[in-house]
Amino acid sequence: MRPNFESRIYMPYRYLEDVAIADAAFEAWGGSLEEMLMSASDATMNIMVSDLSSVRPMQYRHLRIKENHIDMLLFQLLQELIYYKDAEQLLLLIRSIRVEQHDTDWSAFVEVAGETIDPERHDLVVDIKAVTLHNFSAVQTAQGWKATVIVDV
Repeated sequence: MRPNFESRIYMPYRYLEDVAIADAAFEAWGGSLEEMLMSASDATMNIMVSDLSSVRPMQYRHLRIKENHIDMLLFQLLQELIYYKDAEQLLLLIRSIRVEQHDTDWSAFVEVAGETIDPERHDLVVDIKAVTLHNFSAVQTAQGWKATVIVDV
């Protein structure tokens, strides 16, 4: 669970320079799998809008994502955020997330909240077209979980 939707002071991700001309890249991490997924989704949204606190929780969506591998669970989650931005013009941030494993399948139950893009209120930076699989990873480390993501802008 994210402690407070409005306070996103600590950003557990960093952007990677000189990956490719038409791409943006970042690493995201967290002490738990859920924290890493939230950090990666925040990093993705922060590529598109410079101030995440400008995104108000006006509309809600509930997502259920099921995959066989953790990295693909992350991939599909980020793709969902991009889909809603493209299809409904929504900027969405994770409010809560729960991940479960059943046999070899992983499921993420995600509540996202946000609002319609408003160029007067949201300082838009670049538009993400898609998440790429190039150098994409989500791995467990001694400190928790870490993801490396490249997006096509």
